[in-house]
Amino acid sequence: MPRWTDRFERFAVDVILERRDGKRAAVLRWLLFLLSLLYGPLVRLRLWLYNRNLAHSHSLGCLVISVGNLTVGGTGKTPVVEKLARELTREGRRVAVLSRGYKSASRPLWARWRASRGETPQPGPRVVSDGQRAFLGPLLAGDEPYMLASNLQGVVILTGKDRVRSGLAAIHQWGVDTLLLDDGFQYLPLKERLDIVLVDREAPFGNRFLLPRGTLREPMSHIRRADILLVTKCDGSPLAELKSELRRYNRHAPIVECAHLPRYLAQVSSGEKRSLNFLHGLRVVALSGIARPESFENGLRKLGAEIVYSRRFADHHRFSEHELLRVLDRAKARSAAAIVTTEKDAVRLPFLSTPPPVPIYFLRVEIEFLQGAEALQSRIREKMRQRPPFAHAPSGRIRSLAEEPTANGAHPVVL
Repeated sequence: MPRWTDRFERFAVDVILERRDGKRAAVLRWLLFLLSLLYGPLVRLRLWLYNRNLAHSHSLGCLVISVGNLTVGGTGKTPVVEKLARELTREGRRVAVLSRGYKSASRPLWARWRASRGETPQPGPRVVSDGQRAFLGPLLAGDEPYMLASNLQGVVILTGKDRVRSGLAAIHQWGVDTLLLDDGFQYLPLKERLDIVLVDREAPFGNRFLLPRGTLREPMSHIRRADILLVTKCDGSPLAELKSELRRYNRHAPIVECAHLPRYLAQVSSGEKRSLNFLHGLRVVALSGIARPESFENGLRKLGAEIVYSRRFADHHRFSEHELLRVLDRAKARSAAAIVTTEKDAVRLPFLSTPPPVPIYFLRVEIEFLQGAEALQSRIREKMRQRPPFAHAPSGRIRSLAEEPTANGAHPVVL
């Protein structure tokens, strides 16, 4: 994104999270609060329309599991989606992950305008991976879908705003019997699903204001729609107070505790892995473009790293070569032995024609269930019994798009 846009986004986030003081910040907070008073009724109206069947929703006849949250960013959805996709595949399910493809490159404005007028067909979902190989890079796929495609074999990854259409494409072209909605709690057009809602232990309801004054996408009471509540970033400390508050709004959903645990470091250029012990006493630069950079940086400190410089960008920021070279210069000036970033940020780093003077690593993080895993498995298995795997492929030829490249050599897209 343009540099001024990135700066404004970071400023706005700091204002929302009370990190900025002064008159400008106070005025902006007041304006955002007024807008949030309009946003709340619109969210409630939308939910009411779907509940009364005045807005059309669809059932696709297969197992649908949504992984989402009530707040904007930072709860760790992608590792949860990855773990569920692995487990379901191991159970013999044919899985597709449906993502919105947040902050992926859009089609040209003129192409979207022609499609909206009916002059050209509406585009189908982008095929990030057919389960065997990836077709799109992080620019077109979005960083999180690309990361999932890189780490998951045998799982179809599709992106597109219309996830009903994406789901139909997955079913009819790949014989999928299980759909995982990445960030799907607010996606209401797809019904008859299991809703897993993630709650960040460190900031369960953000600052408790609705967008745009706060980070809540919906009122806290809407968490009652959740079928499973997954409390993330747990460290073994008691959760009695948080569980009590969650039970005020949702009495039926099992509460599952999980942790996002670091596993190893991987060098971005070569893929060489190092154990976490490598960080003990190491002088590092922390580089991130995520919603909660402080959580990442605190994690590095817990692993024994000494952070001599941290560079934070807006969430999903696309790093330029100039920005990366400046960070490398800072690392050299401060005698850092390594630059450490997140796996999600690593896929957005630019290619350097020469080896960097300071090695760049990403921290691999995986999800681990601490308490309540049996309840989670029980709910999923119950849904699996209700929606067994397709005995035969649905009507329509099932093929890999790798077999049929487009005429101009462009990346394939489901139509």
